[in-house]
Parts: sequence; C-alpha cells; structure tokens
Amino acid sequence: MDRVYLDYNATAPLRAEARAAMIHAMDLLGNPSSVHAEGRAAKGLVERARAQVAAAFGAEGADVIFTSGATEGAALACAGRGLSGAAIEHDAVGAWVGEDLAVDGAGRVTVEDPARAVLQLANSETGVVQELPEGLAVSDMTQGFGKLPVAFNWSGAQMALVSAHKLGGPKGVGALVIRRGTDLAAQIRGGGQEMGRRAGTENVIGIAGFGAAAEAAARDLAAGVWDRVEKLRKILESTIAETGNGTIFVGKDSVRLPNTSCFITPGWKGETQVMAMDLAGFAISAGSACSSGKVRASRVLRAMGYDEVHASCAIRVSLGPDVTEDEIMRFAESWLTRCTKHQARKA
Repeated sequence: MDRVYLDYNATAPLRAEARAAMIHAMDLLGNPSSVHAEGRAAKGLVERARAQVAAAFGAEGADVIFTSGATEGAALACAGRGLSGAAIEHDAVGAWVGEDLAVDGAGRVTVEDPARAVLQLANSETGVVQELPEGLAVSDMTQGFGKLPVAFNWSGAQMALVSAHKLGGPKGVGALVIRRGTDLAAQIRGGGQEMGRRAGTENVIGIAGFGAAAEAAARDLAAGVWDRVEKLRKILESTIAETGNGTIFVGKDSVRLPNTSCFITPGWKGETQVMAMDLAGFAISAGSACSSGKVRASRVLRAMGYDEVHASCAIRVSLGPDVTEDEIMRFAESWLTRCTKHQARKA
C-alpha cells in the first residue's frame, strides 16, 4: 500500500539539500570552539548555516542563536518574564506564559500590550495567521517560516522561534532569533557558545542541515510552490464541502497557512478518524503532534469558542510541496467513504 503523508505541520520530510549538508558535516572532525584548522572548519560551517537561516528568514543583522528546537527557544525567550499569551499558543510557549489574551471565533488574538506579550505567527492546528503588532516581545514563527513571505526584520517582534524540521531540516535543531540590543539572560550556562546565550558544543551536523533546508525553503517560497499547495487545500475543502455532510472548516474566513485544513465532523471523534485514515494509508493528525496520544479536546478550538464535543471531533490535514492532486482526491474519496459509513451507523 502506497502511503500518503499529510502531516507536514508535525514534521516535513528531510530535504535532499539538508541531507547532503549533514553528510558533509559528519566528515568534519573539529569542535567549533577550537582554534586549530579543524575547529575553524567546523566553526565556518556553523556560521555559514547561521547566515543561511538569517537570509531565508529576513533576519540579517539580528542574532540567530541555535538551540535544540523551538521548545528550548521558547524557554530561553519566555521563562521568568511574566509575559501574556493566548490559549492557542503551542504548549512549548504556553508552559511559560499566561493565557489572558482574548481569542475570537476566527482564531484571531487581541494584544493590548505588545511589549509584554507573546503571539504566534500561525497556528499549527488551524493554520490561522495573526497580524503581529509592533514591539511584540516574542513570536512563535515555527509554522510560518518557509511557508509565508515573512521577514523577521519587518515583523515587529523582538524575538522569534523557528525550528528546522518544520521546513525540511533535521529534527532536534532550531533557533531563537533576537533583535540586537535585546536583553536576554542565558538559561544554559557554561562555555559561552552562541554569543553567550546558549552554552554547549553546537550540533554541527543538525545546524548544517538547518541552514541548507532554510535556503532551499526560501527558494521554494519565491518560486510559488506554496501557491500550488494552497490550490490543493482548496480542492480538498471544496470536495468535502460539496457533500453537505455537516463538516465545519475551522478558520475558513481567516487568513490561513496555505497548507493547513482543520475540520470538524460532529459526532465522529478526531482520534477515530486519524486511526481509520492511518489504516487506509493516510497520515493525518487530530491536532499538534506534541499533544498526540492525549485523548482530550483541542484547547485551541475551545479557546475559539467550540464546545468540547465539537473540539474533540476535529482533524488536521497539512499538505506539503510533494503532495499531488491525485493524492488529495484519493484522500478525500477515502475519508468521505468512511464518513458516510460512520454517519449511517449513527443515524
């Protein structure tokens, strides 16, 4: 059975460019902190990747601090600062901030004091894109980086979280991007690596893959790859909507990520749908991958005003550049067949 992967928001397949960069980095011997030739070669690779990420992210002139991922970046940026947030933030951010910012039914957040607030660029479950206010303390841009034409230098945020594996880089590496002059104390202290913000020997192999993936993602974005993906998302949603089976498309009137469709079929549990489609050969999710295995209604959808019954019946289909129209139609046909059978049993 040929499987179809429709869970790009959880993790994207490793790009060929990232794989090649990582293989090359494996052959480098030196520690980036060493001053001999081998160390300088490793350091040069790290700095090349830093420049690649900065260029792809529109963050030239900002500090790109490599981390183990966006979760570590969130802790570094948010811990102990008493920042405000909304209930739609990813758990990695929500662990450090309040949930006092208002969310409307379309998934949009109201920020009254940007300097004391955190606001994501795009939601991983619904795809809803926010307008970031000037002077925002922190933004989780993990889902938007590589899919949206965003530039950190023009975003209005003081700090931003990004992660390699969301755009085709390796898992286990990310970055916290910081406007120069922003005061930030290190959480991991030691040798003073990463401009004194994050101690520990750099993950040279992962960082090399991140840089190459970011550069390739920027090329894809400029070439209009995600415009094609958005057309596929619209085909998927219109095909399902035409059946009149009562499915609700979350955030359909909001600006969304081009690849993300979150929909609710009342009475059909999200985790049941995920299992049924997995057996049929399709990889989707019932929400954020970091919340997988937890049988509970999406707190993102609850924050948007959906009751627990509806919020527990949502799935997320997230597409990528390699997905074809044939695969989308196969998914829609398979899902609709199972939906019809489920609703007939419930009737």
